[in-house]
Amino acid sequence: MAFMLAFAVGQLVYGPLSDMFGRKPPLYAGIGVFLIGTVGAGLAPSIEWLVFFRFVQGMGACAPMSLPRAIVRDNYTGAPAAQLMSLIMLVFSVSPILAPLSGSFVIQFGDWRTLFYVMAATGVLGLLLVAFVLKETRPKSARTGSTLSSALGSYWQLLRDWKFMGLTLIGTFGMSSFMAFLGNSSFIYINHYGLTPTQYSIAFSVNAVSFFAVSQATGYLVGRFGLNRVVRIAVGGYVASMIALLAVYLAGVDSVWVLGAFMFVAFGFLGLVLPSTSVLAMEEQGEIAGSASALMGTVQMVVASVVMGIVGAFSDGTARPMVIAFAACALAALAITLATLRGGNGERMLEVPAE
Repeated sequence: MAFMLAFAVGQLVYGPLSDMFGRKPPLYAGIGVFLIGTVGAGLAPSIEWLVFFRFVQGMGACAPMSLPRAIVRDNYTGAPAAQLMSLIMLVFSVSPILAPLSGSFVIQFGDWRTLFYVMAATGVLGLLLVAFVLKETRPKSARTGSTLSSALGSYWQLLRDWKFMGLTLIGTFGMSSFMAFLGNSSFIYINHYGLTPTQYSIAFSVNAVSFFAVSQATGYLVGRFGLNRVVRIAVGGYVASMIALLAVYLAGVDSVWVLGAFMFVAFGFLGLVLPSTSVLAMEEQGEIAGSASALMGTVQMVVASVVMGIVGAFSDGTARPMVIAFAACALAALAITLATLRGGNGERMLEVPAE
């Protein structure tokens, strides 16, 4: 909980800083804070210190998670941006698969503290990549004023931008479905449907494969049909899949195969929803791309965590709470899509120069 809280809120700090001072300095700071928290957690003498350093770790980890969207926006818009954003989604979808596997492997060579030392090593690698591979994408001529009022002004501007907030919320409710599945599916698949941990890992991996495989087509589809149309079609398919799953479940069909099949289709559409809404939301935010990316990340993390917690609180040992949450998130995404994109005609969008 400490890590998630810091991870969500910390993004609001790094976003404006990256608009003021460029993208690389906040990345250096974030990874540095992450290393301090990680090493501290590995050396923690008590549970209280462990919780504290996990909070510090989250405050640092959010920087390299949030700023890539802004870096993409600095260089690209339209289909090229959508293609790069889909690669970010690839990392996002593969991480839940690799994390437990790599953790199980590492723990064979030491105790739980070893996990933090390995994370620290990856942090050092990330720091080296930022220093020697990543180029600064925010030139001095494009940087905003380095004051607290300018940072708050950026967030106020974004909060009043209905298109940005609408697209952010569409992606947020899609993200909430993924997080609800991530946080609750193991109990349902293993305890309710009787799968072994290995079988559950395979089932989860299949759904994640659907997510990242379809997401890799985002760039092509955006170039062919335009961002607006891709968002509408993706949200429509996602909603239809989730509503159909709820209808079938309420009709009395409670099968792991049925749940898995609908989730496979829904997560495929979700693989289009997340990168396309992110790119479309960032299109007009070139001057404050860091703040926009940070606010987007914070909203997504907070809402998704709340949804995941609600599903857990209403858990009854069956898939019912999770399936209902899926449908509710899908309907919310649909309503916001209709309100946000109602004026567009779905024509192919022309690329605009990245600022």
